Amino acid sequence: MLLDVDGVLLDSASAHQRIWNAWADLRGLDAGTVCGRTFGQRPEDTVRDVAPDLDPAAEREVLNALMRREGDAFPPMEGARPLLRALRPGAWAIVTSGSRLPVHERFERAGLPLPEVQIYGEDVLYAKPHPAAYQLAATRLGIAADRCVVVEDAPAGIAAGKAAGCTVIAITSTHKATQLPGADAYVPFLAELRDHLASLVSSGLSAGDTSAPSAC
Repeated sequence: MLLDVDGVLLDSASAHQRIWNAWADLRGLDAGTVCGRTFGQRPEDTVRDVAPDLDPAAEREVLNALMRREGDAFPPMEGARPLLRALRPGAWAIVTSGSRLPVHERFERAGLPLPEVQIYGEDVLYAKPHPAAYQLAATRLGIAADRCVVVEDAPAGIAAGKAAGCTVIAITSTHKATQLPGADAYVPFLAELRDHLASLVSSGLSAGDTSAPSAC
């Protein structure tokens, strides 16, 4: 199983919006337009999209400072702890456009385990919606991408998972199902992954545990 982080394992939507709204105000940009271009992407890529005249690396530092103000505002999503604790070690990964250090800090505060395989925005030349991050995760797990299940909440992540050849389950935590085209299945909560994983594992896909009923 290949899991996105924000909106899937960490409830970061409110903090995410506050950070980008503050940045948009600083740069005189429309906050609604900016926020609509952020989900699933690296901050630098969003800056390139919405303000091509600005230096993405410099703006990343500004965004990092705004993020540090949020402190502990990244609790685990409901169902995240039991899901991760039930997955078989070595058979799952996190794949995020975020950075290593903040994710490690948030997982520690949230009491979430980290997998052996972790793919961050800085680990690939092209981030989501490009498939590189999911392809790299599958390679490091030693599992063919077409046998992997991706769990995502954002259009860019779903596009990346599908382009990598994975089966994609969309969590409708930050977007409506109609805003997430291309997913193979839709669930509102992590707890509802159980039934989907049972059927997917029985069809030969790798969902993190070969005993499907206990996968979640």
